[in-house]
Amino acid sequence: MHLFLSAPGMERFLGEELLRACASAHLEPIGEGLLVAKGMPEGFRGPVVFARQCLPDATPFPVTSIRGAAETLTTRLIGELPLDGPWRLHIVARYGLVGSDAGAHRCELIREAVVEQLRKRRRSLLRGLSGRRTEAGTPASTSKEETDTSPFAPDESFVQLLLTSPDSGFVSIVPAPGPSGLLGLVWPFQRGEVPVAVDKEAPSRAFAKLVESEARLGLRIAAGETCVDLGASPGSWTYVPAMRGARVTAVDRSPLRDDLMRHPRVGFVQGDAFRFVPETAVDWLLCDVIAAPERSIDLVLDWVRARRCRRFVVTIKFKGDGEYAALDRLKREMPPLAARFHLLHLCANKNEVCVFGEVLREP
Repeated sequence: MHLFLSAPGMERFLGEELLRACASAHLEPIGEGLLVAKGMPEGFRGPVVFARQCLPDATPFPVTSIRGAAETLTTRLIGELPLDGPWRLHIVARYGLVGSDAGAHRCELIREAVVEQLRKRRRSLLRGLSGRRTEAGTPASTSKEETDTSPFAPDESFVQLLLTSPDSGFVSIVPAPGPSGLLGLVWPFQRGEVPVAVDKEAPSRAFAKLVESEARLGLRIAAGETCVDLGASPGSWTYVPAMRGARVTAVDRSPLRDDLMRHPRVGFVQGDAFRFVPETAVDWLLCDVIAAPERSIDLVLDWVRARRCRRFVVTIKFKGDGEYAALDRLKREMPPLAARFHLLHLCANKNEVCVFGEVLREP
């Protein structure tokens, strides 16, 4: 049984997507943004566009008390995790009003109790818990700020406890190397959520989609790299790499914001984003153009097939809610072309999704 978390209100589209992947799956909504899926194919890896997070092989977990929950979870950790490897632990809640922090304190108390149980019963496991120090035998604090959000390494295990009410929830324990092979289905962010970036100097809030895609890739556009930004006006996706020292060719029929038009690392090309071809391959293809989904899908596939870029972040925009099945084409055609790719309804997305990843190098 897999437990999927979606953005509130997106459960219908998540369910439709899962049924296209496996018509025999049995789906059960259990709350806003929560969907239990039984009967998914063995080894199912996604991507699942409308799932913010997945708890693979989830099982119901009673929370009769803080101490009882900690003891039960610790016993399972000792029995199921490699004793000498690194692992990450997320204990989070999803209940109450949307956007509330209901259950956050309870989750913190359970985590602290688990740490105390491990200290008493299996210190070797405690040493492997991500983000913790064991100098003088004293672990670091368990604050959210120390949560490791880098991509999973092959030797890392991942444990998620999701409270769906004050006294119940689900637990998922994925021993190594499982999490690293589930990238795009299982995320290192709590509940799969990335806070939407804010920068009042950017031309628009659209820049947040690019920043979130970078965070999920575990990569950032760096100084000295080359980018093409298709459909760039007014320049939010050009702004990000230019401010970091990268060189950007921005293509659009309309000009960028004045300061970006004058920026020494930005070259503006007035023209059709769908016709532009760079003279040499670039490090990043960026595209947030307003276009029919099929055109944007064709564009990113053409660029990746021709290896005109090493990495890519492209938005697929929709007018209605009946067009999402078009994304299945990317699920079929992108894997042989990309070393890795993700297709996701981002926290920063509205009626759109982003496809992002790295192009497979030539043999």
